[in-house]
Amino acid sequence: MPVEEVCDGVSAEDDANPGLDVPFLLEECVKEKVPWKEVLKRKVGKKCSCSRARVKALLVDSIPIVKWLPRYHFKDWIIGDAMSGLIVAILLVPQSIAYSLLAEQDPIYGLYTSFFASIIYALLGTSRHISVGMFGVLCLLVGQVVDRELTLAGYTSDTNQTIMGNLDNSTGLICDRSCYAIMVGATLTFTAGVYQVLMGLLQVGFVSVFLSDSLLSGFATGASLTILTSQMKYFLGLHLPRVQGWGSLIKTWICLLKNLGHTNVCDLITSGICLLVLVPAKELNNRFKAKLKAPIPFELFVVIAATLASHFGKFKETYGSDVAGNIPTGFMPPQLPNWSLIPNIAVDAFSIAIVGFAITVSLSEMFAKKHGYMVDPNQEMYAIGFCNIIPSFFHCFTTSAALTKTLVKESTGCQTQVSGLVTALVLLLALLVIAPLFYSLQKGVLAVIIVVNLRGALRKFVDIPKMWRVNRVDSIIWLVTMSTSALVNTELGLLVGVLVSAFCVLGRTQSAQVLQLGQAGDRELFEDIGFYKGLQTQPGVAVFRYEAPIYYANQTLFKKSLYRSVGLDPLKEKARRRKLEKQRNQKQGGEDLKQEIEVSTNVYLLQHTSLHTLVIDCSPVLFLDTAGVNALIEVCKDYKELGVNVLLAQCNISVIDSLRRGGYYDPKKGTKEIKFHTVGDAISYAQSLKSKNGDCDTVV
Repeated sequence: MPVEEVCDGVSAEDDANPGLDVPFLLEECVKEKVPWKEVLKRKVGKKCSCSRARVKALLVDSIPIVKWLPRYHFKDWIIGDAMSGLIVAILLVPQSIAYSLLAEQDPIYGLYTSFFASIIYALLGTSRHISVGMFGVLCLLVGQVVDRELTLAGYTSDTNQTIMGNLDNSTGLICDRSCYAIMVGATLTFTAGVYQVLMGLLQVGFVSVFLSDSLLSGFATGASLTILTSQMKYFLGLHLPRVQGWGSLIKTWICLLKNLGHTNVCDLITSGICLLVLVPAKELNNRFKAKLKAPIPFELFVVIAATLASHFGKFKETYGSDVAGNIPTGFMPPQLPNWSLIPNIAVDAFSIAIVGFAITVSLSEMFAKKHGYMVDPNQEMYAIGFCNIIPSFFHCFTTSAALTKTLVKESTGCQTQVSGLVTALVLLLALLVIAPLFYSLQKGVLAVIIVVNLRGALRKFVDIPKMWRVNRVDSIIWLVTMSTSALVNTELGLLVGVLVSAFCVLGRTQSAQVLQLGQAGDRELFEDIGFYKGLQTQPGVAVFRYEAPIYYANQTLFKKSLYRSVGLDPLKEKARRRKLEKQRNQKQGGEDLKQEIEVSTNVYLLQHTSLHTLVIDCSPVLFLDTAGVNALIEVCKDYKELGVNVLLAQCNISVIDSLRRGGYYDPKKGTKEIKFHTVGDAISYAQSLKSKNGDCDTVV
C-alpha cells in the first residue's frame, strides 16, 4: 500500500539488559498509510488536469523544438549548424541511393526517406547531435522482408514485371515490382513506427538498458557480414535472387561461387577501382579528422566520376552493366499502407522497432553525456516512431540514428537540430534537380559505398583478444550474438543475444560464493581472508558474506556454499547423529557407539575454536524473495539445533522488509528482531551472548 514518510529522529542505545551488548539502533521513520484510492485520484488528477500551463508544458514536452528554438543563439551557432548540415547532406545523397539498393527499393525512395526523417526528428527529437536517416542493419532487415513478400506475391526477378493480381489498395491500380516493393517497405515502416509510439506511451524507454553494448555491437557486426555478402553480387555484376531463410549467408556464398563464371568484368573492375580509392580515402579522413575542418566527401567524388565514366563509356549498352536507372524528380502523391500486409510483417516490424529504438537511444545518450545535456528516452521513442509513421505515407522506409553521419555532424560544428533542417533543404534540392543525373551510376559502385561504411563494425574482429582479456562474459555475448546474426538469422541473432545476456546475469548469481571475512586491525573493515593477508578472525564468531541476491534460483546454492565454507553441514550432521543413535538402540553394550556420537557431535568444535555464532554480512544482498527468506530461516533453524546462533548484519531496507513479511522474525519461536547496522555491532553482540577468552586468530 502506498505510504507517506514522516521522520521522527534517531534512538539512543538501549541499556535495559545489563551485561548484554545492545547494538546501536536507528529509529525508523513513521509511515502513514494512504488509501490506494486517494493515490490513484491524485495521479489521475495530475495527468488529466487541463489548464493553460498544463497544455503549454505538454506541447513543449511533445515538440521540443518549441522550447529550444526561441533560445537559439543565431550568431554563435548558425555557421556550425549550416556547415554540418551541408556536409551531412553531401554524404547522404550517394548513401541514400546506395542504401535503397540494400532495402530492395528504387533510389528515389532513399532520398525521400532521408529528407522526411531529417525534418521530423528536428521537430521532435531531444538530441542536439544525432543524424537520423538510413542505417545499414535496418535497411538489411527491411530488404529481407520486402524480398520475401515479393517472392510470395510472384515477383521472382529483379525486372520491373507486372503481376495482374497485385493491386494497390489505395488507388486500385496494378502494381509493378517497384510499386509493390515500396508498398511492403512503407507498410513495414508504418507498423514499426506504431510499435515505437506505443512503447513511448507505455513509458518503456527503460528497455534500452537491457540491450548491452556488447549485444548491440555483436548484432551490428553479424548483420554487417550479411550486408557484405548481399552486396557481393553487385560487385561481380551477377543477377542472383536474394537467399531467404536460415543460413542465408552460407547459401549466398555457395550461390556466388557457383556463378563466378558469369561475372561481369566491367562491373568487377569498376567496383575494384572504387574500393581501392574509397578505403584509403576514408582512412585519411579518419587520420586527419582533427586537422580537417570538415571531412572530404570522397564518396560524392567517386559517385560523380563513376557516373560520368559509365555515361560516356556506355557501360550499360556495351557491357551490360546494371545501373541505377531513371530517378524521377519531385514527390509522389501520398499513399496509405497496405493494411492486408500487416499480419504478414507484424513480427518483423517489432524486431525492426526494437533495433531502431535501441540504436537511436544509445547514440543520443552517448553524445548527450559527452556534451553535458540530457535526453528523454521516451521522447526519443516518440520521435523515431513518428520518423517512421509519417514518412511511410510518402513512400519511405525505416530510419534510425546513424553513427557515421552523427560523428560527421558532431565534428563539423553541429550545435542543434537546425543542422538537420539544413540537410533537408539540400536533399530537397537533390530531389528536385540533381537526382536524374545519377541514371548511369552502376550498382556495383553503390555496393562499394555500402561496404566501405561497414569498416567500423568489421574492425571489431580485431578487438576480440582485447575484449576477451577485459571481460570474458561480454566477449561470449558478443561472439554468440554475432555468430547467430550472421550464420543463422539476423532477427534471431538479436533474440539470442538478449537471452544469452539474461542467462549470463543469472549465471553470475549462480556462481557467487560465500566468503569468510576477517577484520583489518581495529577498523570497521571486514574483507575476504582468502584474498587479503593479515586479517583477524574473532574467537567463537565466524563472519561470512554472500555476494549476490538470494532468490529461488540460487537459494540452494547459497546454503551449500555456506555449509561448505563453515565446514559443517547441519543436515548431514543431524543425519549422522540419527544413524548412530539408531545403531546404539539396536545394539547392546554401545559404549563405543556413545563415544562415536560424542566425537561426531564435537567434530566441528575440534576444527574450529568453539564456534557459537555465525554472522552473515548481507550488504551485497540486494533483495530476497520468498524462497530466499525461507532459506535463511532454514539456515538459522538448522544451526540453532547445533548450538550456533545466526545473526544478519548490514541488511538494506528491502531485505529487512522481506524478512519481516516472510516471517523470519517470529517472537513465538524465539527469533527477535535485532538489526545490526555494522558487522562490528553483530560481533560485539555475539561475544556478549557467550564471552570467550583468548587471542584472535590471524590469517596470514
